Amino acid sequence: MSVDVTVETIIRRPVDVVAGYAADPANAPSWYANIESVEWRTAPPLAIGTEVDFVARFLGKRLAYTYRFAEYVPGERLVMSTAQGPFPMETTYTWRSVPGGTRMSLRNRGEPAGLLRVAGSVAAAAVRRATTKDLARLKAVLEQG
Repeated sequence: MSVDVTVETIIRRPVDVVAGYAADPANAPSWYANIESVEWRTAPPLAIGTEVDFVARFLGKRLAYTYRFAEYVPGERLVMSTAQGPFPMETTYTWRSVPGGTRMSLRNRGEPAGLLRVAGSVAAAAVRRATTKDLARLKAVLEQG
């Protein structure tokens, strides 16, 4: 069963602030609850083809994976997908200016592998819960600053 989850929120900060912070992989551990560490595989700055290694915890399991950035339009859209890892996933961020701030959309879609494949609906629900919490954390971090 595939996973395709989109979550949106409005963050009361300008697009350049929200997009700049969210697109920087070094900030991921501050707003993604499950991400424990990030390491650039290729040298910054972020560009198409950049690869970044992530270590995360998901459904009680440690996951190590590499994301490759496939599309990046600063302040508008970022698309990255796993180049290596146990859960083939594509993640898309979009940002749009709205009255009072920025509408950020975070979409995760992919095909669970291994044990997660058997528990596809559980994985989809877990991704939705985690993504909702992550955007809420991002909103809190950026609105406090």
